Amino acid sequence: MAKQILVIEDDPGIADLVRLHLEEAGYEVDVAPDGQAGLKRSHDSRFALIILDLMFPSGPDGLEVCRQLRARPEYVPILMLTARATEIDRVVGLEMGADDYLTKPFGVRELVARVKALFRRIEVLEESRSAASDRPIEVEGLRIDPERREIRVDGKAMKLTAKEFDLLLHFARNPGRVFQRSQLLDSVWGYAHAGYEHTVNAHINRLRAKIERDPSKPKYIQTVWGVGYKFLDPDRPTES
Repeated sequence: MAKQILVIEDDPGIADLVRLHLEEAGYEVDVAPDGQAGLKRSHDSRFALIILDLMFPSGPDGLEVCRQLRARPEYVPILMLTARATEIDRVVGLEMGADDYLTKPFGVRELVARVKALFRRIEVLEESRSAASDRPIEVEGLRIDPERREIRVDGKAMKLTAKEFDLLLHFARNPGRVFQRSQLLDSVWGYAHAGYEHTVNAHINRLRAKIERDPSKPKYIQTVWGVGYKFLDPDRPTES
């Protein structure tokens, strides 16, 4: 069955061009003309990928659409299209949860190649996750249920974004292992985030605020100064 892609783009010429080439590549494509319509269609149907323009003349912009999509429990990859070429705009889009981005004007061949690369990476991640145990992980009051994608601290449910959950689960499946920020970017976010190590810092700070009893003295996600981060190893004493 062909993968379904939602294109949220207000320029009819660009939308038609993207649709044509993606359909030629074997995908099914739906088009929404603005952010509000895109959010509705993404809610009514399940898509394998969303291609999202950054700017719309009215209604929610691409960043707001991305934020709302990432607040949902189900995860859908997002390829963001932007006419803004500055680094800060790319950083904000990636921080909001976009998996990749293209700056306008772009070549349709590159767009199709990026889409195929995203799908390949997702398949690899899904295979590695399915190979890992889906049994709940419990360590000193923290319970992670990979199958239900639920987190509890001392029995209390915690609401995490999809990427926060993926990051925490990656840590918990590798207790005691020290990860550099670049390694976490590659494993959890993928190649498009290379060079944006501060993205890791931001997500870890938010995770600590949600799961740590005292975020200023983190127990679960520990800083290894000058190197990166590691998850609490229950078989070793907690380091101060």
